[in-house]
Amino acid sequence: MNKKEHPLSTAESFLLENPATMRCFLYRLAKLGHPLLLRTEVLDVFARVCDEESSLCGSPLMTLIHWCQEAALDGAWVYFALRERVAHWHFLRIHRDSLDYQITDPGEFLRFKERLVSGRPDDLWTLELDLAPFSREFAKLHETHSIGRGVEFLNRRLSSKLFEGLGEGSNRLLRFLQVHRYSNQQLMLNEVIEDVAELRVALRHARNLLRKQPQKRPWGEMTSNLRSLGFEPGWGADAKRARDTMELLLDILEAPEPANLEAFLSRIPMIFSMAILSPHGFFGQSGVLGRPDTGGQVVYILDQVRALEREMRQRLSEQGLEIDPKIVVITRLIPEAEGTTCDQRIEPIAGCQSAFILRVPFRNQAGDVIPQWISRFHIWPYLERFAADAERDLLAELGGGPDLIVGNYSDGNLVASLMSQRLGITQCNIAHALEKTKYLYSDLYWQQNEDHYHFSCQFTADLVAMNTADFIITSTYQEIAGTEEVVGQYESYTTFSMPGLYRVIQGTDVYDPKYNIVSPGADPEVYFPYSESERRLGYLAPELQQLIFEDGPPEECRGFFKDPDKPILFTLARLDTIKNITGLVDWYGHSDKLREQVNLLVVAGHINPEHSADEEEQAQIRRMHELMDYHGLDGEVRWLGRHLDKTAAGELYRFVADHRGAFVQPALFEAFGLTVIEAMSSGLPTFATCFGGPLEIIEHEISGFHIDPNHRDAATQVMSDFFARCAAEPEYWERISAAALERVESHYTWKRYAERMMTLSRIYGFWKYVTDLDRTETRHYLQMFYALQFRPLAQRLDP
Repeated sequence: MNKKEHPLSTAESFLLENPATMRCFLYRLAKLGHPLLLRTEVLDVFARVCDEESSLCGSPLMTLIHWCQEAALDGAWVYFALRERVAHWHFLRIHRDSLDYQITDPGEFLRFKERLVSGRPDDLWTLELDLAPFSREFAKLHETHSIGRGVEFLNRRLSSKLFEGLGEGSNRLLRFLQVHRYSNQQLMLNEVIEDVAELRVALRHARNLLRKQPQKRPWGEMTSNLRSLGFEPGWGADAKRARDTMELLLDILEAPEPANLEAFLSRIPMIFSMAILSPHGFFGQSGVLGRPDTGGQVVYILDQVRALEREMRQRLSEQGLEIDPKIVVITRLIPEAEGTTCDQRIEPIAGCQSAFILRVPFRNQAGDVIPQWISRFHIWPYLERFAADAERDLLAELGGGPDLIVGNYSDGNLVASLMSQRLGITQCNIAHALEKTKYLYSDLYWQQNEDHYHFSCQFTADLVAMNTADFIITSTYQEIAGTEEVVGQYESYTTFSMPGLYRVIQGTDVYDPKYNIVSPGADPEVYFPYSESERRLGYLAPELQQLIFEDGPPEECRGFFKDPDKPILFTLARLDTIKNITGLVDWYGHSDKLREQVNLLVVAGHINPEHSADEEEQAQIRRMHELMDYHGLDGEVRWLGRHLDKTAAGELYRFVADHRGAFVQPALFEAFGLTVIEAMSSGLPTFATCFGGPLEIIEHEISGFHIDPNHRDAATQVMSDFFARCAAEPEYWERISAAALERVESHYTWKRYAERMMTLSRIYGFWKYVTDLDRTETRHYLQMFYALQFRPLAQRLDP
């Protein structure tokens, strides 16, 4: 777009030509009566003005308003934050009386919001964090559709530069292939080969030798000849695999192509052990789901570990190495374990050969073990000591450092950052859900929320972790970059302010090639189609029948189905505000049509609030009882306040499918939506929130349905229309069910996930070695930020 034709330029002329219309618009924004305005509020006011002033339609001002994400105003000025496209922001202010039109910078916009919130003049010495200067020399993506495909971009941009001629880049590759060892065993290349020219010659000789061998001849039978040429184990289990690997390297040295580079690096034996960090909650294999802070992340990690171990074993075997890979999940040891295994230091992971949970206790400043569960919002004072203790125990268990460390959620990612920097290993982050976008204005009003949520620590930890990670895994594109209308979770850390603490001019860049989308799946041994009768767990049928349709202990259930023949609308989640289970019950209570069509089955939380240690869950339990009473739902809603293990949950999805029911996930926001995948994997038609991952998982009206949790009547209408159509066309249920199964199988499996994860870890490890992806300057800056900002914030929380 020509600069003179850009809406930011042409809008000023339009404003001067239509001053009355503009003053009307600004006046109506002010009449809303509050200084901070959401995108929807600005658009609603603008739409009403457009109805009266046709000149606005198609104007450059309309373009700007449709870019608007938020506005802020006082008696004189109105500020607009304009998002032209993903992470491309403009900041504009207009004087309400003179219509003075000024393009400003993010710092000024943040200072204005700070004044509105605090009611005080600018603090001239507020810390400003700006990481942009540290990444000016790094190649970045430019197109929004490339976001989340960082490794593809890296391979394209760096491979041709690296392998030009026989220069330093190619020698780095040679040294990279010579550093690989396992215990005392040298792998890939030995010191016989001294430069790239010799490597080319040796590769040609080895290729010719291997061509003369039977394809299946084991590497061990050819060791002496290949070792004399400079080659050690790791190229392949047999002659054919080894020759293919060497030919890939010859092709790369001749004319590097990204696909060949990725294929070659994916074969290099680099990952023999890994550590996975997940400190908060009750991390265990049974009896924990549904407890506070304990849900999808636990399921995700356990399934992830099983898939990764299988993939690690397969790759090592294909490369001819008899090595037993190890995966250690590091979490918190909780002495008051409430009947779970969370007080056991070591727990082998079922379905694995050499993966286990290593539990390390939290300790206070005096060194005393913290015995009870602590909310994820209150654990910040303990993480630094936890990281040091976990590192010591991990090194002892593995006999050395791991080859990859993976953080989970804000706390796990921070601990992974601390450990990876000390150990010098590749770090991967998985956020699962960044809290910043869940709670409206959680940054601006952090002080009002500090006693309960401690966002000051969490957002600071997020900034440190996402900028120290070598690569970041997300489940969806939206998690990084949002949509045209909604800011992504990671994008929300680009520019924000925490008044009185610091302001962030640039905290992250979603065009950074560290971001990669790798979607998980559901455990295929647990979540499989309802139609696979030979795999069904028939022994659970009587238990599920009783659980759903018969009387049970009042401390575990409430409500019954007076008409048990109706289809079941089923939901399963933690009982917290964001999961919006009470919202769903309220929708159902208000919808006479839906109540007539289906029964509602809710598996969430506890029945008695005294059985929960979490204040938010206690409030939601009381709200559930209020709604059941208010709407008179005891004959139509069955509420189970108990924790189901994975096996029972998997069969419950299929049980509901047997009754031609459906699953609903009504969250206000869902980062990914593992229960959505589980339900669809079972062949259960699914309704899920349109905010977050489910928007990408489900193809609306094809493999499921999107619902807007902010529009009760519209959401219940979507569900009611489905059941009405199923009653008229029974094959419609089958069609949606089949499409859900096909969607999951083609896009969301743990096998695909594990393959990609192992390849990414090798590629980022390689580029970190041969280039400055280590980002030394950024790391030192963040160490200072951690020491001067995070540590004091966390230490003052230690009781």
